[in-house]
Parts: sequence; C-alpha cells; structure tokens
Amino acid sequence: MQTEKVVDHIVNWLKDYATNAGVNGFVVGISGGIDSAVTSTLCAKTGLEVLCIEMPIHQAESHVSRAQEHISQLKERFKNVSDTRADLTPVFEEFKTEVSLDADQATVDMALANTRARLRMTTLYYYAGLKKLLVAGTGNKVEDFGVGFYTKYGDGGVDLSPIADLLKSEVYAIGKHVQVPISIMNAAPSDGLFGDARSDEDQIGASYPELEWAMSMDDAGKTAIDFTGREKEVFKIYKRFNTANNHKMIPIPICEIPTNLR
Repeated sequence: MQTEKVVDHIVNWLKDYATNAGVNGFVVGISGGIDSAVTSTLCAKTGLEVLCIEMPIHQAESHVSRAQEHISQLKERFKNVSDTRADLTPVFEEFKTEVSLDADQATVDMALANTRARLRMTTLYYYAGLKKLLVAGTGNKVEDFGVGFYTKYGDGGVDLSPIADLLKSEVYAIGKHVQVPISIMNAAPSDGLFGDARSDEDQIGASYPELEWAMSMDDAGKTAIDFTGREKEVFKIYKRFNTANNHKMIPIPICEIPTNLR
C-alpha cells in the first residue's frame, strides 16, 4: 500500500465531501482504539472543524486513558480539533430501570452492549446537529464487510466511512504514518461494549490477521474443505460471523408492492 498517497486520498475525499455537503466538518467518537484514532486524525488533516467526543459507559480505565492521550495529542497538533465528554453511564443505568431484563444473562448482556453503541450514536448525532458536522464512521473493511463486527444503528450509524475500504493491517500502517500514540498502536483491539478490557479476538475467536486471511480466501471462492487445522477453524469462524451478520451489510429489505396490486 502506498501509505502516504492513501492518506492524501482519504483526506481529500473527506474535505470534498464535507465541502459539497455544506457542513463545517466532522464529529468522531473516540474510544482509545486504533480505528477512531486514525479516523479522527485523517479528519483533522482536512483543516475543517473536528469535534472528538468521549462517551464512557462503565469504561475500562485503559480505554479512557488512551482516548484522553490521543485527544490531547491531536489538539496539540491540530488547531481545528476540539473535544467534549459525555458521561453516558447515568443514562445507561436509567435505561436499564425502564426495560425488561427478563432473559438469560448472555442475551441480556449482548442487548445491553448494543444499547451502549446506540446511545453513543445518538450522542454523536446530537452534537453533529448542533454544530453542523458529519458523523465520521470508524469501521474498517474486516469489521464492516467481513465479520460484521459492529452494532447496527450504533457504531454502524454514520454519515460517511473514511476507512471502511482498509484492512485492519492497513489501518495500523496509516496509524504509524500519521503518528497515532504508541499506547494505541500496541493495544489489543476492543469494542469496549462490556465495561471491561476484553479484546475483539476474545469475542471473535480469531485475530485480525487471521480474519484478513479468511476474508481473502472467501473472496477467492475457497471453502472449509480446502483447509485443515487452525486454518480450517479460522475460516469457519469467519464464515459463521459473515453469515450471521450479513443483514448488516446489505440494504434494508423493502417489501415491493406488485404493480397489479396498486
């Protein structure tokens, strides 16, 4: 990958899109992870207004400290960057008192994890509306179009996706080029939706390099019978997530009314 040229391409694409849309810039949710760090840095390089928002909900301390380190560094480097913090923990806890939690614990935990993401999406759009900004998505290609590892209408609810055509390894390459803090570069990727430090690999059962490999094999038309051992296991994991989350990757189904019924 021609990293510098890719960075310039994305920055120009962001700037052109925002200018044509007649907005002031971008709002980005900062998690302390590589994807939001790279996305916010690319947005900052446009020279347009960038609002970075922390939205903790019982967040692991390591995530909070990395997010704050990144925001501080970004504000030192770019005068067009500002930040705010919306502690959504009280909102989340109040929400739990108003809904039924009558299900097995694993199901409840997953529903609440997705609720966290949707509360954050609502917050981003609130500030976007106040300041005439676009919500910049932070999903990469493996997450968005491989395993569907994001929340529908949560972190998947965005106005534009600047890094969605980049593999995770390419996001890291860009992160190094644009000087993302080392603490974020070295941290295990995590969605931060469960209030602890569990990693994406803990949840998925495969690392991003493994998932990138499986994605390329699937694109090449391979099936599980073509592999053995760990490769077969990883390929099955990829296909399971890809199949289960396919509904996130296609347009919303529309019930089309036949002409003869109109």
